[in-house]
Amino acid sequence: MNLDWSVVWRNAGALAEGTELTVALAVLTMVIAVPGGILLALMRLSRSRLLSGASASLVELFRNLPLILVIYTAYYVMPIALGIAFSPFITGLIALSLNVSAYNGETFRAGIGSIRKGQSEAAFALGMSRWQAMREVVLPQASRRVLPVLASTWVSLFKDTSLVSVIAVGELAYTAMRIRSQTFRVLEMLTAMAAIYWALGYPQAKLVDWLHRRLGVSE
Repeated sequence: MNLDWSVVWRNAGALAEGTELTVALAVLTMVIAVPGGILLALMRLSRSRLLSGASASLVELFRNLPLILVIYTAYYVMPIALGIAFSPFITGLIALSLNVSAYNGETFRAGIGSIRKGQSEAAFALGMSRWQAMREVVLPQASRRVLPVLASTWVSLFKDTSLVSVIAVGELAYTAMRIRSQTFRVLEMLTAMAAIYWALGYPQAKLVDWLHRRLGVSE
């Protein structure tokens, strides 16, 4: 087998650009999906059956659909069915945000539910409204409890961004596959892609381990 690792260095600039786009997708998705998850959790816990039902429907829809199907539907079906078309990058961002918001919604709901009822009742006794108690007592504690889980979601999301390569978003996976098809250096480019993902993902995984040890709650 004749390997030519110089193909990796010759295309280092393109791989770096793809990596930057992968990181940008992950960061922007989380920026949208964290408040989105909080909103879905609050809706699910609302006394309004309409809000609770809408949240439950959205969460169960996107939690149980393959992400790649959501991406394909948004990119190929929406322009035909609704006349709405987005760029590949925005389409990928929307699909990722909907998927991760659904998971974050359940994460936050579990975190809010883990706060003992007596703390809310104490807040009510101090004259707080239900929303004030939620904002000042429950949510800060719930956020601390769910942080390790959100960190794990981030690590998973960082790898899932590769799925948007199917609609030609030029992130790391798409860039590596494009270079592979142009140079016919399959093993070298797949190895380079794996090495970059691992180099970026391993420190994040160790950070998640530290957060679990530091912030993990045992009752």
